[in-house]
Amino acid sequence: MKIFSGTANEPLARAICKSINVELGQSTISPFPDGETFVKIEENVRGEDIFIIQPTSPPTNHNLMELFIMMDALRRASAARITAVMPFYGYARQDRKDQPRVPITAKLVANLLVAAGANRILTMDLHAQQIQGFFDIPVDHLYAAPVMYEYLKKKNLTNLVVVSPDAGGIKMAHAYSQTLEAELAIVAKRRKSATEVESMAVIGEIEGKNVLLVDDLTETAGTLTSAAAVLKSKGAKNIMACVSHALLNDTGIERLRKSAIDELITTDTVQRPAIDGVKITTLSVAGLLGEAIKRIHNNSSVNSLFEFKGGRTS
Repeated sequence: MKIFSGTANEPLARAICKSINVELGQSTISPFPDGETFVKIEENVRGEDIFIIQPTSPPTNHNLMELFIMMDALRRASAARITAVMPFYGYARQDRKDQPRVPITAKLVANLLVAAGANRILTMDLHAQQIQGFFDIPVDHLYAAPVMYEYLKKKNLTNLVVVSPDAGGIKMAHAYSQTLEAELAIVAKRRKSATEVESMAVIGEIEGKNVLLVDDLTETAGTLTSAAAVLKSKGAKNIMACVSHALLNDTGIERLRKSAIDELITTDTVQRPAIDGVKITTLSVAGLLGEAIKRIHNNSSVNSLFEFKGGRTS
């Protein structure tokens, strides 16, 4: 087994390697003057079981192309099997035709990954679970919930309500509420545009309670901050947000600074610089991904990684 990393999140790749006591594979990735990517694998990979760690976080297209080129280099170097480890799967929001003449980009990316040489995919907290069905190769879909649960358990939260900031996240919120033995509530929202969200009503009892907002990803933080504002106006006490992938652009950071959210809990699936003025707790999923890589290599079951506290995360 050999593990290689693209440039999207090398610290996570090193942490994964450390967790399973494997050296990170040697490769050279550099740009040509015109912006094209050059990749050279610096060690023998013939007949090896290869894992490439590369989330497709911003710059999305660059990181995706880098992943394709690395897979092509490894395939041409006679690697036995290539697993694309994508802690964050970009383009997952474009998973259906919701208006005329638009692409289903999540499916296009799936086709491109297979064409580039992927034999297997390992990913975490997909925006839409049906994306697993876009592939004709095995997909191992992990959840960050066990890592989040361990952290939340230590906080000994009382009088807790788990809130989904939109109707699409009800299943995820329900799983958290069952695990944390908390109540469940939903914020109904209407999306005005890709960056603007209008929250409308809260379904559930909020007044005087500690609130945990759960979502799979946030970028502009529009959904989270507008939901938090509505919850605060309804009498919520403390508001925490639990988000698997915090991509956070400048708009999102500014909104969080002004928001009613007391703490944002997220993971290291995507790399981001330190942010001032917002309390962000970053939990590592390296151990979880490392264990999954080890089990895939040994052809043993990954199923038990979904189970914790006697239940399932899915």
